[in-house]
Amino acid sequence: MNYFDQFNLWLNRATDDQDLIVELQAIQGEKKEIESRFCRNLEFGTGGLRGLIGAGSNRMNIYTVANATQGYSNYLREIFDTPSVAIAYDSRIKSTLFAETAAQVFAANGIKVHIFRELMPTPVLSFAVRELHCSGGVVITASHNPSRYNGYKVYGSDGCQITLDAAKAILERINSVEIFDGVKKLPFSSGVDEGLISYISEELITGYIHAVSSQSMEKEAIDKNVAITYTPLNGTGLKCVTRCLQENGFTKIIVPTEQEQPDGNFLTCPYPNPEIREALSVGLEWAKRTNSDLLLASDPDCDRIGVAVKNGDDYTLLTGNQIGVLLLEYICKRRIAYGTMPEHPIVIKTIVTTDMAEKIAKKYGVKIINVLTGFKFIGEQIGYLEASGEVNRYIFGFEESYGYLSGSFVRDKDGVNAALLICEMFAYYKSLGKSLLDVLNELFTTFGVFKETLQSFSFEGPEGSEKIQRIMTNLRDNPPKIILGKRLWAISDYKKSQTIFDDGHIEKIQLPMSDVLKFNLADDISIVIRPSGTEPKLKSYYSVKAETWEESVRWTEEFQAYFANYIYSFGGNP
Repeated sequence: MNYFDQFNLWLNRATDDQDLIVELQAIQGEKKEIESRFCRNLEFGTGGLRGLIGAGSNRMNIYTVANATQGYSNYLREIFDTPSVAIAYDSRIKSTLFAETAAQVFAANGIKVHIFRELMPTPVLSFAVRELHCSGGVVITASHNPSRYNGYKVYGSDGCQITLDAAKAILERINSVEIFDGVKKLPFSSGVDEGLISYISEELITGYIHAVSSQSMEKEAIDKNVAITYTPLNGTGLKCVTRCLQENGFTKIIVPTEQEQPDGNFLTCPYPNPEIREALSVGLEWAKRTNSDLLLASDPDCDRIGVAVKNGDDYTLLTGNQIGVLLLEYICKRRIAYGTMPEHPIVIKTIVTTDMAEKIAKKYGVKIINVLTGFKFIGEQIGYLEASGEVNRYIFGFEESYGYLSGSFVRDKDGVNAALLICEMFAYYKSLGKSLLDVLNELFTTFGVFKETLQSFSFEGPEGSEKIQRIMTNLRDNPPKIILGKRLWAISDYKKSQTIFDDGHIEKIQLPMSDVLKFNLADDISIVIRPSGTEPKLKSYYSVKAETWEESVRWTEEFQAYFANYIYSFGGNP
């Protein structure tokens, strides 16, 4: 069936959402629009679904959500005798509708549904899956994407995002479902009446707040009279973040009124990503106006958090890697001070996260476990530790994209947990007369100045994926021996599960196969290159160590230019 046939089918059958009816009628005869919406099915992967909201098989709508849910239901029913799921949703356009649609399909398949009454951070869903002993879970969210996007994130019974094997198995079942006639659906009210759908209690949310509070590093009283501007960026974080901070003694919290309440239009932050300064512009204005010590910003589903600290009359934004190493140093220091550091402690990070973490971990006798990109792989490792009775060894996990977790009570990055730790860390160092920038500079003095940068290259058109694969194959088969005068002493090929050293010996990589290359160069410089899992993009991650910040900036720019010239020759665009 070609995409015009698909369009006509939807025009006749997609009648349960008035918005879709209007949209389909409006694009009749619009070849490019029809092709864009029906050229393929919205891709399901380890991140579930994510895409533009609208009509068509290549869009997020009640039909693609129901189709995915039917496939996931079939998967759960094959594995569990009496499966159950938890469902959460964020502030995005149609999130409530999509969450209720998923609940209707699960219920029609005899799967018990636990759903939140109100929008809720993603980490609370992870907690609920474990606390309620569910077989799986779903969060309706598109994380930090613009308002036109929504998504469907899938969790396993361990409270962790599904990984490669589970995603492949669920996709096979989704592909066998006919989108209109193959989906079972029960009215939401009927599901409630029949006991197949129930609301998650306030007690569970309180249990989650208590679990986060148990991760407090400060066992003795410190001055918490810290002025904090916190913005949830019109997302889910308001209730849980402010409650957790207040219950742990941080009461001077200022929330910008423009970004306080949930709003999927994100009118004051069109790209609600706490990594970028533009998204924090409103928060920064409020921080300056109120003379706040600290600015915190969580993304719409509150699993990631950005930080800016007062620096004279302005505020300095910290990178995800800088926040991570500051928290790592702080957690190790305070655990040792209070005698709570376990024997053989473990920190877990992704392979694209700063190499500086290795230096700090070595200082404190902490083992680092490196995993593939994505916090789900950190959660997976926590699960392995739990299965072997060693979960107490885990003290921290983080990734460069502003995700942090210091406990095992959830299995995903947690913006609420991170907010508490960051505020305590700030207050602790303030009691010593230090700012976070002072501490970061101390780390630079001890271990060298580390600078990390991400560079993305887009490959548009039908040949895009082919060009990306040509680049990866060329780098894999013909790696450079020297880059800008820096000797390549090892290359890790995660697709071949091996690291090849310059002296010829090979070590196996004990991680799932993935199309990722890591170049280790002299002087503690590393470069990771991988295709994006969700977009036609190639991503390059640079970690550069230097004597000064200016030198690290110069080296980073030179490496970026080197790889940009290489990738441009294959037709990539910045």
